[in-house]
Amino acid sequence: MPRAIYKKEHQRIVNKLIKAREESGLGQIEVAKKLRKTQSYVSKIESGQRRFDVLQLKEFAKIYNKKVDYFID
Repeated sequence: MPRAIYKKEHQRIVNKLIKAREESGLGQIEVAKKLRKTQSYVSKIESGQRRFDVLQLKEFAKIYNKKVDYFID
C-alpha cells in the first residue's frame, strides 16, 4: 500500500523532469552524455520505470538550470 501513496507524486516529478528537459532544448542523448549515463537511463527515468534519488535529481536540476524545488510541489 505505501507504494501507491508515492506513485502520483513520483509521476509529477517525472513530468517536471521531462518539461525541464524540453524547456532546456536538450534531447535525452545530450542529457545522458552530461550525466555520463546511457540514453536508456534517462528514458527509463522519464517513463517511470526507474526511480531516482535526491542526488540524481540535483544532477538533473543543474543540467536544466533549475532549482531542486522546481521539481517538488
